[in-house]
Amino acid sequence: MNFKIIFFVMIGLMFSSFRGSQNETVHVFMIGDSTMANKSENSFPETGWGMVFHEYFNDQVEVENFALNGRSTKSFIDEGHWQKVYDKLKLNDYVFIEFGHNDEKENQPDLYTTPFTTFRANLERYVRETREKGAIPILLSPVVRRNFNKEGTLIDTHGMYPLVTRMVAEAMDVPFIDLQLLTELKLKELGIEGSKKLYMCLDPGQYKNWPDGHIDNTHFTNYGAHVVAELVVGDLKKKHLMNDYLVNQKVSPTN
Repeated sequence: MNFKIIFFVMIGLMFSSFRGSQNETVHVFMIGDSTMANKSENSFPETGWGMVFHEYFNDQVEVENFALNGRSTKSFIDEGHWQKVYDKLKLNDYVFIEFGHNDEKENQPDLYTTPFTTFRANLERYVRETREKGAIPILLSPVVRRNFNKEGTLIDTHGMYPLVTRMVAEAMDVPFIDLQLLTELKLKELGIEGSKKLYMCLDPGQYKNWPDGHIDNTHFTNYGAHVVAELVVGDLKKKHLMNDYLVNQKVSPTN
């Protein structure tokens, strides 16, 4: 009789433990630059795609966006931001890593990294230290700038950085989202004029925060941020990553 009681108690504990693990919060940490970062209210409609990423997950997921304006793989480490993320990481958390826009700035030694050496080494460090904590790294190539020439051809501005990101992903067996390709295809689909609504290309009087208008072909409007987040989510689904946590969400039809 005592053995039966012990048996059923153990079964109960196992199911209780299983239910607890199923309901445990999964943390998604985002590290990157201004294209991903949170923005202040007085800069609306400027929106980093990391600001809206939480909208595509169920309530089991908490997204923590540590991306910051003007940071590279180097400065994000040097200024202690990576250490803050590393200290918070736990088993089965996720880290989305997207850099490149500022690593390429040769005239700013506090930011610049050479693609095949320091940039690669920094990405490898992020991956290695994420895994040390039992968390899961996901590498993303940088989003494209809206850089059309007069013939209407979209011109790359990132050089070797996206390739190196891919190389690190392949060498270290890390999930890779080619966000450069995904955003490039979206801009080509929309064309020179249609793609303006994704970026901070604002007419005078269109927004109270920008009464004189604004031309910025790097940073996203709220609409653009949702488009980019949806591209990332779509690729996660194709790769069968985080499927248990993703919810259906359609991009906002407004800027």
